[in-house]
Amino acid sequence: MNTGKIRQILLITDGCSNQGEDPVAMSALAKEEGITVNVIGVMDHDIIDEKGMKEIESIAMSGGGVSQIVYAKQLSQTVQMVTRQAMTQTIQGIVNKELQQILGRNQTMEDLPPEKRGEVMEVVDEIGETAELEVLVLVDTSASMKQKLPTVKEAILDLSISLNSRTGNNSFSVYVFPGKKAEVEMLLGWTPKLTSLSTVFSQLTPGGITPTGPALRAALSAFQQKRSVRSLLSRDDESYFEESI
Repeated sequence: MNTGKIRQILLITDGCSNQGEDPVAMSALAKEEGITVNVIGVMDHDIIDEKGMKEIESIAMSGGGVSQIVYAKQLSQTVQMVTRQAMTQTIQGIVNKELQQILGRNQTMEDLPPEKRGEVMEVVDEIGETAELEVLVLVDTSASMKQKLPTVKEAILDLSISLNSRTGNNSFSVYVFPGKKAEVEMLLGWTPKLTSLSTVFSQLTPGGITPTGPALRAALSAFQQKRSVRSLLSRDDESYFEESI
């Protein structure tokens, strides 16, 4: 069974988008590209309005991902949990497709006998530890997030440490919105470790707007560019191989 890469967008925000395209539509577009969109809503003193909660749930649902509303102090644990949960969910979807091809269109993991289901879940867990994982973290840096940003930074660093215990390769990228000069800004390019995040995070200047839709569009573009570069390098490697025979 070939899972390819597990690709996720992890959106961390505390409110409603108020500029640019519809984030729910952009999330659906990401799902079509095979990218899961997970959303964590960060609460502060029980303040997160109903509209914001609905948007968080809708973005995750259209992106085939997981949503969770948490207090800032619980953020680190939640970021890890949501990322792992979404990985398992993605792999289970792939396994179910394989089962349908083997056993019939309407068969899923839940239709298997308990002992067989256990064996399949062992495979799911193993793939979760060995598959290549790409996570792009989107951080809302609007004005209301100012006091929460130190906690967000620690949560992302903890995520990196947690996932680096896997045997599979990890690749992370971090974007913030709004940026200093644009709606969205790349804070950290694709890297296996996020240790340099400590220095760049302190340079953030929280702004007033929340361009969640444009941020998701930028995240989608980042995955597309990464794939294009990888494809180009692969072709160059093939050409070199052919010329050297």
